[in-house]
Amino acid sequence: MTISLVIADDQDLIRALLADVLQREEGLSVLGVAANGADAVDLALRLRPDVVLMDIRMPVLDGIEATRRIRSSVKLSATRVLVLTTFEDGDLVETSLRAGADGFIGKALGTDRLVEAIRLVNAGESILSPRATRTLVDRYVKGGAPASADPRLDLLTEREREVVAMVGKGLSNREIAGLWSISPATAKTHVNRAMSKLLVHDRAGLVVLAHDLGLMDG
Repeated sequence: MTISLVIADDQDLIRALLADVLQREEGLSVLGVAANGADAVDLALRLRPDVVLMDIRMPVLDGIEATRRIRSSVKLSATRVLVLTTFEDGDLVETSLRAGADGFIGKALGTDRLVEAIRLVNAGESILSPRATRTLVDRYVKGGAPASADPRLDLLTEREREVVAMVGKGLSNREIAGLWSISPATAKTHVNRAMSKLLVHDRAGLVVLAHDLGLMDG
């Protein structure tokens, strides 16, 4: 199945390069490009892409507000938003995720990793780049002794503790599946069960909680 894309970036060269590179990838189709957030929303509503690649700092309407409008539209309930930006600081990661972004990655990522991120987001996964993961953790995880005796740990099976730790390291469901020799769907089930037990609603929250619970030690 072909994944349809809309690319939003205010830099002409980057927009053109992304469109050219991604159009050449098997299974991807670039439907349109936008130079600002307002045009990105309009294109998404008109073309109904599977995934919007969204820059953050754009004129007219920034990428965060554009993401919020796309993800809140009933007409675009099937459209995913993958933030692709130069800026991976904690404020922007959190704000983007709260606006409804399904993933947050940096432009320094190679083509193969970008294509993989697009496929993962289209499949319903949330994805954070390693740097975005670190900045998010740095924003919330302070010094002091880890909460190794936290009663929430008792809610998790040993397998679920392991999977939370892996998510905390930034691993995708596909990468977890590869390490455990299981299917990505089974890995996703383990992640979802852990999130449900811990009352966490997104992968970013699970990353922070992995550190809060002391699961990243050792």
